Amino acid sequence: MSDLTPPVAARKPKERSHHGDVFVDDYEWLRDKTNEEVLEYLRAENAYTAARTEHLKSLREAIFSEISERTLQTDLSVPARRGGYWYYTRTIEGKQYAISCRVKVEGDEPPVTEGDIPGEQLLLDGNQVAGDSEFFALGTVDVSPDGNLLAYSVDLTGDERFTLRIKDLRTGELLPDELTDIHYGSAWSADGSTLFYTKTDDAWRPYQVWRHELGATEDVLVLEEPDERFWVGVDLTRNEQAILVSLGSKLTSEVWLLDAQNPAGELVVVAPRREGVEYDVEHAGDQLLITHNADAPNFSLATAPLDNPGSWTTLLAADEESRLLGADAFAGHVMVYRRRNALTELAVLPREGSGFGTPEALVFDEPIYSVSPGRNDEWNDTRYRFGYTSLVTPSSTYDVEVATGERRLLKQQPVLGGVDLGAYTQYREWATAPDGTRVPISMVARKDVTPDGNAPVLLYGYGSYESSLDPWFSIPRLSLLDRGVVFAIAHVRGGGELGRHWYDDGKMLAKRNTFTDFIACAEHLVSSGWSQPSRIVAQGGSAGGLLMGAVANLAPQAFGGVVAEVPFVDALTTILDPSLPLTVIEWEEWGNPLEDPEVYKYMKSYSPYENVAAQDYPPILAITSLNDTRVFYVEPAKWVARLRELKTGDSEVLLKIEMEAGHGGRSGRYDAWHELSFTLSWILDTLKLAS
Repeated sequence: MSDLTPPVAARKPKERSHHGDVFVDDYEWLRDKTNEEVLEYLRAENAYTAARTEHLKSLREAIFSEISERTLQTDLSVPARRGGYWYYTRTIEGKQYAISCRVKVEGDEPPVTEGDIPGEQLLLDGNQVAGDSEFFALGTVDVSPDGNLLAYSVDLTGDERFTLRIKDLRTGELLPDELTDIHYGSAWSADGSTLFYTKTDDAWRPYQVWRHELGATEDVLVLEEPDERFWVGVDLTRNEQAILVSLGSKLTSEVWLLDAQNPAGELVVVAPRREGVEYDVEHAGDQLLITHNADAPNFSLATAPLDNPGSWTTLLAADEESRLLGADAFAGHVMVYRRRNALTELAVLPREGSGFGTPEALVFDEPIYSVSPGRNDEWNDTRYRFGYTSLVTPSSTYDVEVATGERRLLKQQPVLGGVDLGAYTQYREWATAPDGTRVPISMVARKDVTPDGNAPVLLYGYGSYESSLDPWFSIPRLSLLDRGVVFAIAHVRGGGELGRHWYDDGKMLAKRNTFTDFIACAEHLVSSGWSQPSRIVAQGGSAGGLLMGAVANLAPQAFGGVVAEVPFVDALTTILDPSLPLTVIEWEEWGNPLEDPEVYKYMKSYSPYENVAAQDYPPILAITSLNDTRVFYVEPAKWVARLRELKTGDSEVLLKIEMEAGHGGRSGRYDAWHELSFTLSWILDTLKLAS
């Protein structure tokens, strides 16, 4: 097979029948990655993509150089205090992974964030732990409350199954304890004698909490969740008084408490699960704070006594104009995190004896921005750490004095290479969906790029799980902006930008709103004079990749190109198979097509793979990873094969498979930059800006 000839997957029909409907799937055989024929086909796809993009090699190299030269590669994060130490990470030029460090506290101020820090102790060198592995990711990095032990877990394949080791920070030696095939996260008991962790079932659902006593050869099962809709997590509260065991489905929550001083004690439920009621628990020392939706969809904040945690008294009532996201409790204050007007917000809620005052929001100057909680581990802290960014402001770390409101900028992400950040500007526009709903669009461009009807645009979207695409700064994005590209974020329904209703109106049997919102945003960029369809490339990943596949089917004429990363494009096949990872959990997001004919019919009407048609499509680039456990590589592989079989016209469809990676792509930062450079060069080429 010539590298300039598209690979052709053999058609091996497999019949699927549900609710009287029959669908013949010719490419399901590609699911078996142990089959050498499948691997040979995937390698052929990579060879074809490499050949078809060979002409972009110099552009890829230029973009990689731009990212490298603009990034401070030897850098230090802002130290965060916990107990008697400041904790931080270092990056070193030429090294792929971060190095975790700490230094003893001397005074109230964090040490300088440049150069060497006297007395520094190295905790974990990611480069050393990764060794020669092509992939490396950490699932937990957890220091015991007394500061003596470090629990860390490692994934070396990308399948998000971790092995946990424990390091004695006093001697630097690894303890013999080794926990295998575990999930993300962990929690220490208050005395550091015991570690709690979670394990997954065959469908990759975290369903068990285990207790490991240091030195023990057998661990104790603490909790097992039989309902396949629910997953479990474990954490130690900020004040180190309790272990939180959280259980949640997409719609329902249940939280259990365990005295952190008594790791072998009994779990106590905060409030038994009620279908449709979600809640989070924050330990406030003398009481609990409960963020919940029992009385309103946008959530309210309640207090509960420690000896009667299921008795909730409203502290902050629900607000139709804002969505309460959570609360961080400290000895002298509470910080409330919420969303209002498609922006995030932090508000200080002072403690007044056993009660609370009135929340006062932090105010910012930019019209579009993102503010979010930072690392705040100290229960008695009088300052609050938060992060701030916008489309034109690099990621910034602040401390605010809670009592006075005085802010201190601790660090802003450096942007090197002579970049003038004042050369860029951001905009907020609103598109109108077919049902009349106004959909926000956040945009950034060079100031000299104006709505002349021909501006090249990269339109990004997601729109699922109530996840919001809050504006963020990106050094790699500058390589697009400097070449005249407008970057736009479509805040479509299915996300959470405008409250819980924004999510509800883009899920289950309202999922099509996500797709038509995105198309409306593209059409708005044309009607408002910014661009034209051939100059708009759409991009999205994971559930945003489903969005890409759906809009390519529904409105191929609206786009000049589509980038679908780890795309969930074979959604109906996946959601019909409860043995696959995450499927049962996902039924509360998409519906259950196995049991409900209406859901089956609705999903089949939009699932990208089933709806590929004999029509012209724009150029499409699909990117996936062989070891992805969230969206299997087979979904884009099947989709690309079906596109090539059915589409008309001469547009090109490319598939790129990372053979040593998971859902997030390559793990090393330089590898990730190379991957980004590949994607950005394809986008620029598709926009006729590659020269």
